[in-house]
Amino acid sequence: MEMLAEWFEPLRQIADVGGPVVVVLMCVAVLALAVTIYKVWQFWMAGVGRHRALRTAVQAWDGGDRTTARTELGRSTSYLAPVIDMALSATPDMVTRLQADAETRFAKLESGFRFLDSVAQLAPLLGLFGTVLGMIEAFQSLQDAGAQVDPSILAGGIWVALLTTAVGLVVAMPTALVLSWLESRMEAERVIADKAIMTILQPRGVSPTAQPDMVAAHG
Repeated sequence: MEMLAEWFEPLRQIADVGGPVVVVLMCVAVLALAVTIYKVWQFWMAGVGRHRALRTAVQAWDGGDRTTARTELGRSTSYLAPVIDMALSATPDMVTRLQADAETRFAKLESGFRFLDSVAQLAPLLGLFGTVLGMIEAFQSLQDAGAQVDPSILAGGIWVALLTTAVGLVVAMPTALVLSWLESRMEAERVIADKAIMTILQPRGVSPTAQPDMVAAHG
């Protein structure tokens, strides 16, 4: 307990100096960290990026080896495996249904992105808001000092005020990086799903006019 208290002591000091805005930013940072850890765990459990068996199955199917394709697909741990399994038995007019099924799975993985985006955008604004409040308080103290102005009063008030902006940036920058990484992974997942579906269905007579529909569905 004593060691834990020592770890949190600097945070407590920053909260005491920075005021309620810093406390709010710390709470937001904890929530953002929790969401990040959950998303990484969710991606791992879903097999995001681990599509080797699925790719092998699609290549085998494209090459006409139906038995190998289904065997490899059965070995896949990818969350996209059920969609591809449906595609193996689908007709060209079912492409919209396959897209919708894939998007449903993508939506589950993308839950929480909006919160991380809000944190990345609002944390600097919260920090700036705290800085403005701190500057107002610093100039009020300077005014109350009257003719006996001490420069240290103003300097002390300014650095305390700027502390909230620094904390806001510390919260926002890692969150923005994490969100960018998660979004890039999901974009890659969409490309994999679209390519797999089209590779399976095109040889069966899917017309080229169906391809723009897939692109439009994913915006």
